[in-house]
Formats: sequence, structure tokens, C-alpha cells
Amino acid sequence: MADVTLTAERRQDSGKGAARKLRQGGKIPAVVYGRGRETESLTISLADFEKILSYTHAGAAVIELTIDDSTVRTLVRDIQRHPTKKTVTHVDFMEIHAGERIKVDVPIELVGTPEGVRNAGGVLEQFLRELEIDVLPRHIPEHVEIDVSELGVNRSLHVRDVIVENVKILTDPDTTVCTVVPPRVEEEPVAEEIEEEGAEPELIRKPKEGEEEGAPEGEAAEG
Repeated sequence: MADVTLTAERRQDSGKGAARKLRQGGKIPAVVYGRGRETESLTISLADFEKILSYTHAGAAVIELTIDDSTVRTLVRDIQRHPTKKTVTHVDFMEIHAGERIKVDVPIELVGTPEGVRNAGGVLEQFLRELEIDVLPRHIPEHVEIDVSELGVNRSLHVRDVIVENVKILTDPDTTVCTVVPPRVEEEPVAEEIEEEGAEPELIRKPKEGEEEGAPEGEAAEG
């Protein structure tokens, strides 16, 4: 995966008031931490960070964080968002080292059209969207491609079927990634029986004055 770059500035002020002032200026608070490194408070551009999110998977993208005159290779470890607006309000970065294995979640991308969809009208359903892997930073994949072309109806792919070079998959191997289910058949509605076979329709009419209830219309009841 190609590294992406982001400029950060050291932050002195803290608290809700300072954070609110930053956001009003188009920036957001952040922190960077790591093995042998004290947690450091930063500010980053909200627009620049959202641009990175638009074309990378945040949890698996190596971000070269430029802080003043130094560069730190990092991964995003936490993103906080506004509860209703869903805009980013805070970011945690973790420093990584070239020879140190790390755990990351990478997205799964299904490729191809399953045989059960092409020839039998089945429907492909995906249940797992990310894989947790153990990997060296230089081998982090942008995504994991899984070919589903040979998948027939009522057949599934599981994590144990996935092979990725240079990584150790940590997700439970029995987890189902995707399944081709049979085509959905809509049942035709059954017409309700309005009348019983051979039954005469019931006449519901209020008798007129001078008639007995149940007498044929036009015949007066005998006195």
C-alpha cells in the first residue's frame, strides 16, 4: 500500500473550548503515540484528513505524519465523530516501525460473478467486510480480493478459504465470508373463497313495514 502524507502541528491548548475553536477554524485535535513515545497532542486539517478517508481505508493506510521538521509513520487507531453530523472530531495516530508486525483490519473485495448467479439466478450475499491480519507495515494490502466466480448456489466461502501472501489472518477461519443463495420465489396469493360451494347468497335487508322478516320482497305477511 502506498503511503499517504498529512501535515500536523503540535498543540498546546486543551479542553472543550480549545477544541471548539480549532474546529471553527477548519482543524481538529489529534494525538500520536507509540512504543517508546510519549503521547503528543496535535492539530490537523479536517479537509486534508477527510480527503485521505475518501480514497483509503483509514485503519490500514500508512500515514506519514509530518510534525514540524520530523516525519512519523503512523496508522489511524481511532476516529471520533459528531453524534449527529458524523463529521470527524478527533483522531488517534499510532507510530509504527518498519520491522515491527502490527494488527490491522483490511477491507474484503469480492471479484467476479458467481456461477450460481450467472446460470441459476442465485443471489450473492456478503457477510464479512473486513479481515483482521497480522502483518509488517510494508506488506499491508489496500484490500483483500476474493474470487467468487466458481461459487454455485448454496455454496459458501469461509475465511479458511482465503489466502493472502505475507500476512497472517487472525479472523476466525470458520467465519463465512459470502454465500450464493437460491433465487427468491414469490408465492402467488391464494384467492379467498367468497362463497361456499353450492351455498345460496344470504340476503340482508331490513323488512319494510307490514312484512315479516324473511318474507320475499313484495309479499305482505299474513295477518
